[in-house]
Formats: sequence, structure tokens, C-alpha cells
Amino acid sequence: MKEGHGIRVLLIVLCSAMLLIVGFYYFLLYFNVSVVHVTGNERYTDDEIREMVLSDSVIGRNSLFLKLKYRNKPVTDIPFIERMDVRFDSVDTITIEVYEKAVAGYVDFLGKFMYFDREGIVVESSDEVIEGIPHVTGLKFDYCIVGKPLPVPDPEIFSEILSLTQLLTKDGIETDDIYFGSDGSITLYMGNVRVMLGDMSLIDEKMMRLKSIAPSLEGKKGVLHLENFKDNPDDDYVTFESG
Repeated sequence: MKEGHGIRVLLIVLCSAMLLIVGFYYFLLYFNVSVVHVTGNERYTDDEIREMVLSDSVIGRNSLFLKLKYRNKPVTDIPFIERMDVRFDSVDTITIEVYEKAVAGYVDFLGKFMYFDREGIVVESSDEVIEGIPHVTGLKFDYCIVGKPLPVPDPEIFSEILSLTQLLTKDGIETDDIYFGSDGSITLYMGNVRVMLGDMSLIDEKMMRLKSIAPSLEGKKGVLHLENFKDNPDDDYVTFESG
């Protein structure tokens, strides 16, 4: 009698264990994230963003686990990203919304590349140059702290930097460096050509003119003078000085 009771208990235990295993397997299979949409990213690829949120483990791709992990808790502490929000669309589909920091340019400081935003606040310190972000020279400052504004004499210069870099991006003009002189003058370095822009007056028109001239500058060495540019079709104040 005792032997039969023991067998029944063992069978119950085995069946319960099997039910738990099957249930756990179903739980993992049913709530496995298989579709990941990524929006708002430019500096990182979709795959790189996915790797930041998901892991290779089964649990790390479980939508219920991820929902608990990221519920009302955005992903932060990633270079050049303000935050990432994870939205759960269904049991197997999530959307990662990326909000990148608005980087206007970068400067060199003590062997580091210091990236700053439109207000001049240093948002990142890096050992690497990020493609597509302009290198800004000529700014005068004695120290540089992440999270703080660059201590330049005229903070208004950052709005000029942003306006200029946005125009360069819009017009598809590639530059190696942008130099801001203490007198307010701006110089673009494009290969072996220096482009003297003068100040920010008529900057939209200057950029349009530069866009039309840029292809003819390839392989040349010299100085393109746009500092005396005037928006007058009857006069041509644009000259190129070879050498």
C-alpha cells in the first residue's frame, strides 16, 4: 500500500514538473520579442540600438521581462543619446523611440574630442571622431566640463555655429574644419581650399553660391573669397585665389 502511494506521489511530482517545464517553455515562446521597430536614430544603426535594449538570452528577449525592466524607465547613459523609450505594441513586437542629443560640433581639448550642443553645453567626451559632426576651431576657452557650457567670451556664437552647420548639412557641403575668428570672421576648410565667408551676413545666399561652386573646387588649392559677397546679380564679388 505504501509502495503504491509512493509511486502515485512520484507520478504527481513528475507530472507537475513536466507541466511547469511546458508552461515555462510556452511562456518564453509566446512572449518572445521577434519584431523590433527603431525610430529617431541617426548616429547609431537599428541593429546597434536593438543590442542596447535586448540581450541574446531568452529572458533578455522576453516582452514581459522587458516591460518590467523598462516600464516608465527610459534607457539613458548612452553617448549622444538623450534617452530611449521602449513601447510594447504586442506580445512579440516592441518599438524603440530614440531621442538623440542635438550636437552642433566638437572641439579638441587635452587629447579628447568634446562634443557640444546648440547651446554650447558639452554633451560628450570621446576618443573618436564621429562622422558628420563638424570640427570647430578658433574658440577660446580654458577648461571644458561635460554637462557644462563651453566658457567662451561670447556664448551667442553657438547659435551661429548651429545655423552654419545646418546649412552645410542641408546643402550637402562637406568641410574638414570651421574656424571662427575673434573678429567674427568664419573660414571653412575644404581639402586644400580655404573659404573666407566673412561674418554671418547673407549666410544663406553665401551657402547657395558655395554649393554651386564646390564641385569646381575639387583638386584645387587656394582661397575662395566670399567675404565681400553681395546679393546683387549685377555684381560678382566672388573670387578664387590659387596657390
